Amino acid sequence: TEVTEKLEEVIGIWTKQIRQVLVESEQIRREADDIGPSAELEYWKTRMSLFSSLLDEIKSSRVKKMISILRAARSKTLNQWKELDASVTIAANEAKDNVRYLYTLDKFFGPLANASPVTMTEHIPSLMNTICMIYCTSPYYNTSERMTSLFLKITNQMINTCKMYLCEG
Repeated sequence: TEVTEKLEEVIGIWTKQIRQVLVESEQIRREADDIGPSAELEYWKTRMSLFSSLLDEIKSSRVKKMISILRAARSKTLNQWKELDASVTIAANEAKDNVRYLYTLDKFFGPLANASPVTMTEHIPSLMNTICMIYCTSPYYNTSERMTSLFLKITNQMINTCKMYLCEG
C-alpha cells in the first residue's frame, strides 16, 4: 500500500500538470491582426510536437509499469488517468491531422506573400479548391471557427502583399 500511495501521488501530480496543458491548449489564441496563414501551420506544428511528446511519455514503459501496478491495486486514480490519456490522444491526433491538411496549403503561402496582386489572383482558384477539400475531408479542421481563422489569415496575407506592392510602386 505504501508503494501504491506513492504511485497515486505521482499520478496525481502528472494529472494536474497534463490537465493544465490541456486547458492552456484550449484557450483562445491571441494573435496579431495582420498575421498570415503560415502562422496557422506553425501553431499546429508546435501543438503537434507538444502533444506527441506528451503522448510518447504517457505510453512509455515506465508509465505503463506504474499504471499496471495501480491497476493491480485497484486504484481509483486510474479513471481520471484514462480520461486524460484519451484527451491527450485526441489532441495529438487533431494536431497531427491539422498539420497534414495545412501542409497542402503551404505551396500557396509563398505566392501569396511574394507575388504581385495580379499574379496572386492566379493562385486563388487552386487555393480555394484546396481549402474546400480540407473542409470536406478533415475530421478536425472543418469547423466554422477554424475556417474563419484560416480565411482571415489568408486575407491578411493578401492585404499585406498588396500594401507592399503599392509601397514599392
